[in-house]
Amino acid sequence: MRSLRIYGALLTLLAVLAAGVAPARAESGNVTINIIKGGWFVGASGGSGVLVFRGEMYPISIGGLSAGLVFGASQTSLSGKVTNITKPSDVAGVYGAGGAGVAFGGGVGGIVLTNEKGAVLQLSGKQMGLMFNADLSGLAITLK
Repeated sequence: MRSLRIYGALLTLLAVLAAGVAPARAESGNVTINIIKGGWFVGASGGSGVLVFRGEMYPISIGGLSAGLVFGASQTSLSGKVTNITKPSDVAGVYGAGGAGVAFGGGVGGIVLTNEKGAVLQLSGKQMGLMFNADLSGLAITLK
C-alpha cells in the first residue's frame, strides 16, 4: 500500500515537472512600418511603425545606415508578418540585407529579413521617390 502512494506521488511530480518545462511555441504578429531613406554615397534611414502581437499594439522605431552606391531619397511603406517570436521584444534587433534596386516614382517590392533572435520579417509594400542603390544595408528595430 505504501509503495502505491510513493508511485502515485512520483507520477504526479513527473507530470508537474513535464508541464513546467514544455518548450515555448513560436507565434506570429503583424507589422506595418514607414521608412524615409536618403543618401549620397552614404545613406541613412529612419522611421516608425507598429507591431500587433496577441491583440496588443506595440510602437516600434526603425533606423539604419547604408554604404556603397547610394543616390537619392525615398519613402517606403511596408506591411507584413513577423514569425518565430514568443514575445514582442523578439522583434527588436538588427536585420541585415544586401541588395540593389531602383525606384522612380512608385515601386512595389518585398523583402524577407531575419534578426539575431531568429525573428523573420516578411514584408511587402510601396516605395515612392527617386532612389538608386547598390549597397549593403543594416536595419535596426527597437520597441518604443
